[in-house]
Formats: sequence, C-alpha cells, structure tokens
Amino acid sequence: MEKLTVCLLNDSFPPTIDGVANATLNYARCIEKSHGHAIVATPWYPHVKDDYPFKVVRYASAAMTKRLGYRGGIPFDLRMQTYLARQNIDVIHTHCPFMSTLVARILRYNTGAPIVFTYHTKFDVDIEKRVALNPVRSASLKLLLNNINACDEVWVVSEGAGENLKSLGYQGKYIVMENGVDFTRGRTDEETLSKMRLEYGIDPEETVFLFVGRMMWYKGVRISIDGLAKAKKEGARFKMFFVGDGADRAEIESYCGDVGIRENCIFTGAIQDREKLRSYFSLAELFLFPSTYDTNGIVVREAAACSCPAVLVRGSCAAEGIADGRNGILIEENGDSMGEAILAACKDRDKLKEIGRYASEEIYLSWNDAVSRAVKRYGYVIERYTRDKRSSLLEQEMQDLKEELRGIRAEFEQRKSEYVRKYYRFGRQLMEGKGMSMLAKAVKKPSVKSARPSTVSPKESKPVIVRMEEKKEK
Repeated sequence: MEKLTVCLLNDSFPPTIDGVANATLNYARCIEKSHGHAIVATPWYPHVKDDYPFKVVRYASAAMTKRLGYRGGIPFDLRMQTYLARQNIDVIHTHCPFMSTLVARILRYNTGAPIVFTYHTKFDVDIEKRVALNPVRSASLKLLLNNINACDEVWVVSEGAGENLKSLGYQGKYIVMENGVDFTRGRTDEETLSKMRLEYGIDPEETVFLFVGRMMWYKGVRISIDGLAKAKKEGARFKMFFVGDGADRAEIESYCGDVGIRENCIFTGAIQDREKLRSYFSLAELFLFPSTYDTNGIVVREAAACSCPAVLVRGSCAAEGIADGRNGILIEENGDSMGEAILAACKDRDKLKEIGRYASEEIYLSWNDAVSRAVKRYGYVIERYTRDKRSSLLEQEMQDLKEELRGIRAEFEQRKSEYVRKYYRFGRQLMEGKGMSMLAKAVKKPSVKSARPSTVSPKESKPVIVRMEEKKEK
C-alpha cells in the first residue's frame, strides 16, 4: 500500500496523560515509523515543547482545566486550518467527538479527505460528571451525535463501546478497532525491581497490588479500597500502589485513611516516563481495575505485557476477552467480591504468576499490530470515499442536466403558447379585415371538373381561383 499522510486529532495530548492521548501518540509514532507521515493537531498548552519524529500542530485554546480537566480547543483557528489544508492529507482520524471533530469537518471541506472517528470513552458519563445543567448536557450530546454522524467511518475500541454509542442514539454502522500497547512483552529486569522493593519497604510476605489511571471515583477505585479493607481485616498483608492523578485524589487518599488502609497505600502521582511506569506494572502481582466506565482499558493490556493479571468486573468492556481464572480474574461490582479476590490472591501467589503468563500470551496486543490493521482499513475508507464522491458528483451532474432540460421544456411550452395565441390573433384579424369576402370564396368547395391537383403551389392558387370564377360568370 502507498504511504499515507494521516492527520490525527484529539482534544488531549501529552503533557496531558490519559488513555486517548496515549492512543493518539502511538498512532502517530507507528504511522510515521512504518506507514507514511503523521500530523497531530491538538489544543495549545503553555510551556509545552513537542519533540517528536512527526509534526504536531497546536491550535488556539481556552483554559477550562478546572471544570473539564483539559484546555478547550478553538476549532476555527484560521492559521491552523490554512496550514493543515496545504499538507496533502489523505485521511483525517479524530479521536474525540467534540472540538477535534469540528476541526476535522472543516479540514475535510478544505482538503476533500475522509474522516475516521474512534469512540474510546463513555462520553455520556463525562458529560454528566462535568456539566451541571441538563439543557447544556442535552446540547453537548446533540453536538456529539451530530459530529459522529458527519464522519465517513466510525470505529469503536470494543463491542461494549459500540453498545454504549448506540445507547446515546447513534444508529449508524461501526467496526471494532482495538487499541494496542507500547510496552514490549516482558518484565522489567530483576535488579530494578529489587531496588523498588527496598525503596518502598516491601516485605517478601506482602502481595503487591496496583491501580494506574486517573484518580476519579468513577474508575471504580472505591470498590478496590473497600475490598482491600475487607481483606486486611481478615489478615491479608499487602502494599497497594495508586499511580496517577486527578480531581478526586485528595478524597481517595482520605477515604483510604477512613477505612484503615492508608499505611498500606502508596500514591505516586502521575508518571510520564513510560519505562518507569512499566517497572510498576512489573513489580505488581495483581492489577485492580474494577471500572465499568472504561470502554477498552489499555492499562489492562499494559499489565498483561508485564505478565501482571487484572481483576475486572464481569460483563464490563475492560473484561472482554478475559476468561476467569485463566488470563484474568472476574468479580461482581462490589467491595465484598473484590475482597474475596484479594484474599485468594494473597493465599496463592503462584496462581497469580500462572494467570499473568496466560494474560501475556493471550490478551497482549502491540501498537504496531493495532496500527497496521488500522492503516489497512484507511485504504478501504479512502477508496470507498473516493468512489462515493464520484457517484455523488455524477448524481449531481445528472440532477443539473435534468434541471436544465426542465428549463428548456418550460421555455418551449411558454413559446408554444405564445405562437398559438399569435396564430389565433392573426386569424381573427384576417376574418375581420377587407379580405373576408375573398377568403370566404376561396374556402368554397370547388367543382370536381375544375379541381386542380393537390400539388399546386400556394403562389398559383389565387390566380387560378380568380380565373375559375371569371369563367363561371361568362
């Protein structure tokens, strides 16, 4: 397949850390490395230096981080749109249905490139959490659906994400295009892990648990804390690492103190160094992720890359492809069920290693493989869009031709009516004029004897008729 120029858009991008920003970054890296050229368009952040092997275009933004957690992009940035329109873009891939997709729609108008949209997140939950007024929520959902419907192809990261999208009112088609992981398969070296155990005072008898993500209650963090508190009361020994940051972090730390496990918990904050983050996944023996919010859960595959199995809520999107007790552990959505899983893990740590090995073999997916599949699909989208565009142009030409023919016919009918009116008007004038008696004589039926052949020309008819009348008088 020919090399492509792909414009990737998302409302978040490093230094902002979240799953979708990570996905956008890895799409760009893999495309630039193996499939053509990537251009990322994302809102401007202060004091950010973009040092990447691909182009990053920052456009105007407004500070909305207190309410939304992100800066809000301004899609009508003329300099950004003008620059992107000159980049010979083959396909536009947007990862957020709000401002980024508005940018994509304007860019499609300017370039003629098709738009692919990936639905990563349950945006209805985000809107409900961050928007206080119902009318504004309704307007936000309407904008979301209008933007998604305007795209030329829709991808979802899991079947559960597709079901959530349909629940919002989307009635179009979609395909599942899974996200990958930028970790290589394998654990961090043992020397590094030994230093970490020493640094954090981890006793060999303690089981290490981990959560990585935004510190928000809707990530299911309360279920993990309640489960850990229950297990501790029954004698479990452990260290729990919370890696990440977010608006609810202070409350989460406070709640750990309330239930009596604060001394067992370590809050590291956000970690941007990917190799350092990988060491935490390698240190952990079980990844606690009881989130029903996430549509795919890249972190579950990141854990699997390091042979760390995950605890997931049965039936959640993140649990797709997980076989309980084989490549993961499934629980009900409550603290008691989590507590039972934690107690079982502490009692049989060798079983955790076995489950982690199967997770690494069966659910790990590299970004190189994921993006290669996506790029192959880009080719189909471009071909179909070009074909549909040609059909649309041909249909428009046919419509224009029909309109032109209708105009000609209308003009003909109008002129025909005018000619008929002129003919009758001329006839009346002739009947009322001086030649009336002559016309009356001319239309009399001539005798058979004096009839002339029908081939007589009009010029000859008058004198012949006159002579016939003269002969009759004699």
